[in-house]
Amino acid sequence: MNSLPKTITSKKFYQAVGRRKEAVAQVRLWTANPEQSAKTGHFFINDKPCNEYLNNDISLIKTVQSPLEKIKSEEKFLISAKVSGGGIRGQADAIRHGLSRVLVEFFPNFRKKLKKAGYLTRDARVVERKKYGLKKARRAPQFSKR
Repeated sequence: MNSLPKTITSKKFYQAVGRRKEAVAQVRLWTANPEQSAKTGHFFINDKPCNEYLNNDISLIKTVQSPLEKIKSEEKFLISAKVSGGGIRGQADAIRHGLSRVLVEFFPNFRKKLKKAGYLTRDARVVERKKYGLKKARRAPQFSKR
């Protein structure tokens, strides 16, 4: 297993929480030492490398790394995310939200670019609850005239 080295976990880090639907991600960010990140990688989700956790799904990997691409600093940070709840797509969006928040905490001047891209906005859409007397949230039983 390719988890974060002990020397990195003992350093000072920045932390933020990102959410989407039922998924919650706690994202930590360290400034990267180039030779250290070359050995271990630079993005971990639940102590697994990003590609391994997201099953090498390119669209999900791009979603997660899009805040770093927006500020043009893909290899400058070590990132660790603990994510739970929801599905894989919701988890990826929660990580993107948390990563954007932690980058703003690290350097407030990143806020303008990330806000314009829509990464700092919490996507509040959730599944609508089922109502009494209906089959689903809005689907009524079929009406029969005779």
